[in-house]
Amino acid sequence: MTSKRIYQWFIGTSIVLFFISLTQVDLEYARLTTGFKDFAEMLLKMFPPANLEWDRVLEGVLESWHIAVVGTSIAIVISLFLSLTAASNVSPMKGLSSIVKGFAALMRVIPVFIWALIFVVSLGMGPLAGIMALAVHSLGMLIKVYAESIEEVKPGIIEAMRSTGAGWWSMMMRGVIPSAMTSILSWSLFRLEIDLRYSTILGMVGAGGIGLIMLGTLRMYNLQATLSIILIMFAMIFTVEFIGSRIKARWLNGPTKRTGVTIG
Repeated sequence: MTSKRIYQWFIGTSIVLFFISLTQVDLEYARLTTGFKDFAEMLLKMFPPANLEWDRVLEGVLESWHIAVVGTSIAIVISLFLSLTAASNVSPMKGLSSIVKGFAALMRVIPVFIWALIFVVSLGMGPLAGIMALAVHSLGMLIKVYAESIEEVKPGIIEAMRSTGAGWWSMMMRGVIPSAMTSILSWSLFRLEIDLRYSTILGMVGAGGIGLIMLGTLRMYNLQATLSIILIMFAMIFTVEFIGSRIKARWLNGPTKRTGVTIG
């Protein structure tokens, strides 16, 4: 089957599935129209943004940041080790790669908000529940992307290390991880951006951070204060994304391009 034929088949199947799904969800179009009107009215009530208790808001922002950093850092350390067993080209035991990848898939399939609820029930409300929820959910993604990055390492690097008689751990530390480090760094920063987004709203399920403050404004129907918090969250996430992008650009395109390790 030619690529053009595959493309046509894919587009046709997607259109058919879209209309089948559209008929099955039983949308109430009249209600949708009314909902848009109510939504527009609510947006108008949010302006202008209200002045806030900045001490409390700053505390919430810092707590969200700390939750994201700690949760992501825990996931990075654990995922880096597990990805070495998940990557099929370097896994030390036959079949271990499939087991670890299956574990990662299980972590991913459970939404972060479900993890947050689980840890809120088991650990109580507060930052610890948010940290654990982000760490566990991040494992699912980072193990997968780290393992894929390691699997893309050139076979010659691994063979060169083996020919010198290096042990498995030495090969990982001196050859494989340095060769995949650009991808690992890029994915780690990207996951930190994601976890910061999550941390700002995990408070709405009791996991601490600025989301808890926003939940209070919504319960009181203080829409102007809610808009102020949304703008703060946007500024915080945009700043982190901008800094992360700059770091990745300097690492990937710097004067000394990091592409691997010299064997010698």
